[in-house]
Parts: sequence; structure tokens; C-alpha cells
Amino acid sequence: MSHHGAHAAPTHDDERLSAHVERIATALEQAGDEVAPELVSASLADIAQVEKRLVLGVDRTVVALVGGTGSGKSSLFNAISRLRFADVGAIRPTTDRAAACVWGGPATELLDFLGVSEHRRIGRESVLDADEEQALHGLVLLDMPDHDSVAEAHADQVDRLLPLVDMLVWVVDPQKYADHALHDRYLRALADRQEAMLVLVNQVDTIPGAAVPRVVESVRELLRADGLDGVEVITTSAVTGQGVADVREILALAVARSSTAARTAEAEIGAVARRLRTAVGPDEPVLGTTQVGAAAAELSRAAGVASVADSVRAAGVRVRSSALARPEPPATGAVEAVRGRWLAAATAGLPERWALAVTQAVPGAEPLRESVSSAVEGVPLPQVRRPGLLALHSAGVALVTLGLIALVLGVVGALDSADLPGGVLLGVGTGLLVLGAAGVVGARVARGSQAERAAAHYRQEVEERVGEVVRRELAAPTVAVLERHRTLRHALDAAAAQDG
Repeated sequence: MSHHGAHAAPTHDDERLSAHVERIATALEQAGDEVAPELVSASLADIAQVEKRLVLGVDRTVVALVGGTGSGKSSLFNAISRLRFADVGAIRPTTDRAAACVWGGPATELLDFLGVSEHRRIGRESVLDADEEQALHGLVLLDMPDHDSVAEAHADQVDRLLPLVDMLVWVVDPQKYADHALHDRYLRALADRQEAMLVLVNQVDTIPGAAVPRVVESVRELLRADGLDGVEVITTSAVTGQGVADVREILALAVARSSTAARTAEAEIGAVARRLRTAVGPDEPVLGTTQVGAAAAELSRAAGVASVADSVRAAGVRVRSSALARPEPPATGAVEAVRGRWLAAATAGLPERWALAVTQAVPGAEPLRESVSSAVEGVPLPQVRRPGLLALHSAGVALVTLGLIALVLGVVGALDSADLPGGVLLGVGTGLLVLGAAGVVGARVARGSQAERAAAHYRQEVEERVGEVVRRELAAPTVAVLERHRTLRHALDAAAAQDG
């Protein structure tokens, strides 16, 4: 797209389309074997063709004046560009070599490709008339060799130009408008591009005014016969200036649209993107902390962590020391099951090649089992016997014993009226009994609470260590593949959306 009128900003199709091409090419390179080689090869070949087109500058709107010998095409070229003979100088159009007038800076690569000699190019929009010419900024106006030239090279140049042209302006002589070469070779073959065509019946100053409508109607009949009834016909004269302003207005409208090259490149990029879209899934599977935590918990259970935690709770409550259960290497079957569930979630909705890439990136069950065993064994078993709590228990037992003795003595003293202070002993015994019982119960509750905390802490630490294994050996390699998938998917979606 060039520019939108006198006050609009440029839209830089070159930069936008180049960014899409580069993004797709980079994503394809990163995707590697996850896209079928033949699909990559075809896509890169198409991208290379688009890049060639982009180098020529798709922000340029190319308009070609094409006509036969004696059609007055070159004079019209001067009239449209508003350049006098002296302005044109050495590049004055002739019938055997193309000439170009460029609005808005040089179009070197494009004109090189079209074979326009450096001596036959002129830049428009001088400082003095920039405002007047702003509406045509980005236009490349070509005066092509006569299409009916006897030199085959001239006709070849016209043929090579046609795919790049945004508007074909056919200049016909009012005396020779029924030119067979024009109709047979070009017009009929371009029926699908008639919205980008314009026919100028030129040199109308050379025929009587009354004859002009008949000539125009005859031209329209010939166009209808060629299936080109939608092509506009304008009468022009470089001598009187008739129709020149109308032509410039039509060219300004063409400049305000995306160039054919831009639309073609956009369509080609979109086609590449849509073809490649079959090589990626609709989205990436969701894998986050929830999935990592679930896998870590399963692998921890498979390593007997729950049994160890239970033994910690039981040993903490007991007064006598007892051995703790020890974790064991998880069963291979259990690890395979966890790995299988992870892969099922990690490859859901992915094409076969991407699913295989994820599977190959993740370690097998045996290496995973060894990593889990190592992580679990690296967590020390908790210390569950607390000397302070055991001392409290022992003191409680001692107080209960003393309390019982005091109660017995108190009862004896009360019954025998012996020398024993029965009432005092009963009171002391009861107090000691209550204190001792409180000590025993308190020590047991404290041991149970401490054992519960120790078991929970052990379990948490094991699951954290196993979680690190899951993140390192399952999540990280999976995410690396899915990120490449996401990069390609986003690049393709962006290109296809732009074309749509």
C-alpha cells in the first residue's frame, strides 16, 4: 500500500509483510523435524519467491502505459507526469526502450528488475511542486516499448511486466483501435484483471468531434467481445490536455490502495501459512503447577513416602524407640503410569510429529525412576524422639507413682488412726496424681503433635524434591517443544489473519 491521499500517512506494506515472512521462516527453522520436510521445503521455496517480490518494493504502485506504434503514448506520459521536454531531457520516451517516472523517491530494485535503463528514469515531486504531486506519492509510471514492436525483446519486456503491474493503461489510436495484437495477445488474457485496467482513446484532437462518441462506443464493443465490459474508457489528448486530469485522479485512487504486489505477496504468505497450519495443533496443552504437583505426589507415593510418614507419626507417639520405615525405589510400573499420563496430557491435540517430539524429549521410565529414588533418598528421615518430652513423660509417671503412694498412705492413716496424717497425705496424693497425669497426657499430646508436624514436613520436602525432578525431566523438555509449537502457530495465525 502506498499512501492514502494528501494527508494520509504511509502504511509500509514492505515492513509488515517482511516481518511476517521472517517470523514464519524463523519459526520453521525452530520447528525443525516437527514439520514434514517436504512441507518445509515447499514453504521455504514460496517464501523465497515472496522475498524476491518484497525486495522490489511492494509499497510502490506500478502503472504501465502500454500501446502500439503511433498511439501517442509517450506524449501522454509527459502530460500525465507534467514534465516538459526539457525536464525529461535524455530520458525522453522513445518507442524502443522503456522509461519511468517515479513519485516519492527512487525505486531502484524494481526498475532494475523491469530493465529500465538508469538513464531513462526520472524522479518526480520536486520541492516546488511536492504538494501538488502528493496524491501520486509512491507511483511508478512506466512508458513501455510498443507492444506491437517488431523486436521480440520489447514484447518480452511487456510480458514480464504484467504480473507486477497495479494498473494497465492501454493507449489506443483512434484510427487503429481494433489492433489484433492488442486484443489477441493481451486484452482477452487479462479478463480477470479488468478492475485494474484503463483504456485511453488518445489523440482525439486528430478526429472530428462528432466522430468521438462513435469511436468510444466501438472500443467498448471490442472490449465487451473480449469479456472486458467493466473496463473504463476515457478520451485523451496530450495536445489539448483533454482527459489528463481524469487519468491522474484514477491513478491517485490506485495509489491509495494496496499495490498488486502487496496483495499478491500477502495472499502468497497467507497461502503458505494456511498450508503449514495443518502441521500444528489448534493450541498447546495446558501444563502448569497443578500437573507438576499431581505427578510429584504420585511419584512420592510410589516411593513409599506415605508409609514413612505413618511410621514417623507412630514412632513419635511411642515412649520406647522404634525403627522408622524407609522409602523404597518406586516400582517401574508406577513410574511408567505417571510418565504415560503426563505424555497423554502434554500431547493432547498435537499433530503426530509434535507428539513424537514431546515423547522423545522426555526421559524414559527407568531414568525417571532413578532420579525420583535419588531425590527421595536425599531427604533425611526426621528425628522424632525429643528428650524434653520424654523427660516430661518420665516426671509425670513419677508424680503419678508418688501420688498413688501418698493416697495409699493417706487411706491407711485415716483408717488406722495411726501416726500418719491421713488427710494431708490424701490431699498431697491427689495433687501429685493430677499433676503426674497432666504431665503424661501433655507429653503424649505434644509428642503426637510434633510427630504429625515431622511427618508432614518430611512428606512436603520429599514432594518438593520430586517436584524438582518432574519440572526438570518432564516439564522442561515438554515446554521446550511446546514453545516451538506456539512460536510457529502464532506466526502462521498472524499471517493468515492478515491475509484474511
